[in-house]
Amino acid sequence: QVQLVESGGGLVQAGGSLRLSCAASGRTFSRYVMGWFRQAPGKEREFVATISWSGGSTSYADSVKGRFTISRDNAKNTVYLQMNSLKPEDTAVYYCAAGDSAYSSTTYYRQGEYDYWGQGTQVTVSS
Repeated sequence: QVQLVESGGGLVQAGGSLRLSCAASGRTFSRYVMGWFRQAPGKEREFVATISWSGGSTSYADSVKGRFTISRDNAKNTVYLQMNSLKPEDTAVYYCAAGDSAYSSTTYYRQGEYDYWGQGTQVTVSS
């Protein structure tokens, strides 16, 4: 199994940037699909971004395309979410997730495809 811990959240003004990190420990990290989800107050948790275990395939929610970038450093057992041009509607608790995959190019979009979740980190964007 894998343990995940998010960090890097905080308060930022609209138009600013934040970089979230997700540190993994436990089972081998490099063969897991990684994803980021977020949940705003009063809203359901939604997909944000995903990256294959090879790092060669990525996908993003339409709401963040062109602004967010997901990446991973398997040597450091860490996945990142670079968030630029932040908007107030990006305010949410952001969660890191990991799912086992047999293929290097696989990416996951659904919460049920992930096996392990972090505790979340708060991102607040002021207008």
